[in-house]
Amino acid sequence: MKLYLAPGACSLADHIALHEAGLEFERIRVDIPTRRTESGDDFTEINPKGYVPALVLDDGTVLTENAAILTWVAQRAPHLAPAGEMGRIRLAEMLSFIGAELHKLLIRSIFPTSDQEKEIVDGVVAQRLAYLAERLPGDYLFGAEMSVADAYLYVMLRWVRDLKLPRPDPLPAYFDRVNARPAVQLALRHEGLN
Repeated sequence: MKLYLAPGACSLADHIALHEAGLEFERIRVDIPTRRTESGDDFTEINPKGYVPALVLDDGTVLTENAAILTWVAQRAPHLAPAGEMGRIRLAEMLSFIGAELHKLLIRSIFPTSDQEKEIVDGVVAQRLAYLAERLPGDYLFGAEMSVADAYLYVMLRWVRDLKLPRPDPLPAYFDRVNARPAVQLALRHEGLN
């Protein structure tokens, strides 16, 4: 398998999840502005959307979008998804929330069209983080065990930290807990982020 990534981008979530699952894969860096891989290849031949992540499976199948890749990883490593009859649905629900209500908003905070837009977006991000903080049921999003959704939220919280936005309790302790995991530290080293 090949994971196409950009250091510190949202593809870090997939990088972490693949390590948590113990899956073997090759990492290929992508320069997003030029849409070129580290070897100079045209990344849009892999993902015509032009952005990371992209995961190329051994049979040549290409998966894009964090929710799809993280769901695929959770199917191969069921310990990275919530258990029970509603586990898959709750995972889809959380991945959708993180993607739509945090990821897309944080991109607008990083690249605002105006100071007013940034102020509004940062306020909405604060509301979404408060929602998560109030509902954190244990050490991780679904209780006592790490999930692929935790890898995604961790990356969003890195962005929140870098933007110097407030992280309500218990999210700072949650961030530190996820950050300390060996798979996270390995992904950070691979991406030159530690």
